[in-house]
Amino acid sequence: MEAKITKEMSIAEVLRINRMTAPIFMQYGMHCLSCPHATAESIEDACMAHGVDADRLVDALNEFLAKADK
Repeated sequence: MEAKITKEMSIAEVLRINRMTAPIFMQYGMHCLSCPHATAESIEDACMAHGVDADRLVDALNEFLAKADK
């Protein structure tokens, strides 16, 4: 079954689902994937801190996972 990423999830949760999502986070300017904030704050909070559109990032993550699941 395909995982569904939401803005409420942490970066660490997404990386546990699929480590290959790391480059997507990096494309969106989120380079500190192993910092404490990656486990504590939501993707939405991280996006606000980095000036990133959370909806676009979550869509990109879900698109990647949908292709990887096939």
